[in-house]
Amino acid sequence: MTYVLTLIADRTATSLTDAQIAAARDAVDGAPAKVLSEGEAVDIAFRMPPSWPRIAAAIGDARIDTIVTRARNRRKAVLIADMDSTIVTSETLDEIAAYAGLKDQIAAITMQSMRGEIDFADALRLRVGMLKGLSVDALAQTWAKTEFMPGARELVATMRGHNALTALVSGGFTWFTGRVAGALGFDEHRANVLLEDGTALTGEVGEPILDRDAKLATLRELASERGVRLEATVAVGDGANDLAMIRQAGLGVAYHAKPIVAAEARAQVKFADLRAVLFAQGYPAASFRVD
Repeated sequence: MTYVLTLIADRTATSLTDAQIAAARDAVDGAPAKVLSEGEAVDIAFRMPPSWPRIAAAIGDARIDTIVTRARNRRKAVLIADMDSTIVTSETLDEIAAYAGLKDQIAAITMQSMRGEIDFADALRLRVGMLKGLSVDALAQTWAKTEFMPGARELVATMRGHNALTALVSGGFTWFTGRVAGALGFDEHRANVLLEDGTALTGEVGEPILDRDAKLATLRELASERGVRLEATVAVGDGANDLAMIRQAGLGVAYHAKPIVAAEARAQVKFADLRAVLFAQGYPAASFRVD
């Protein structure tokens, strides 16, 4: 078989039914389904290029993600992940801004940037500048409220457990990526440096800005470091600054993404959590790790 269609249900709201699996199998003229997680995820192998309209018609409006991959070399050797709204549930800069009474204003700029409506680096400098003088205590208070995305721990631990190189690469700040990487076990992390004088934020960010081009460069660098081609990498993110790496990765996943990203990514996760990135590589839930 040449391709694999993976069905992944939003496990908080629904379960895969035999009828849905049969309809999807008929849509691709596929082999019998291989269960990856009972009621949550299955693989269906098939030969011919997929007809997305037929797949969509088979699933209807159910909260089920559909991802098609090549059958060979599904498991990837490098994982590169965005942080904000991907590995963690929040936009950390927006949450910092809440302590300055500027969350709504800064969140609006963040959204424009993530949609690709304004330049990422310019938007970052603008937002950080608005926080000049804010106590550094706001960083610790923000971290205390930061939550990991469901499935994040399994994604990192499982891929590391299968000898993949894992990297957290964010347009956010090293103050947070270091803590997230340490908590979840990422091999390395890269982000922007938020400048402060020991007491308060200076309103500046270290240069050069880590933007979409830097994320792509990191993907290429890590693939070279691991000695693999880009086809052996997986990149996951949600915003416009993730699009370049998502386009170039062997498995580029738009995760609950902004429209500009969802429109161009080859794989989308609209309903499920980050476990979907493992299912799309053919990992059964029984093989998932958390440490």
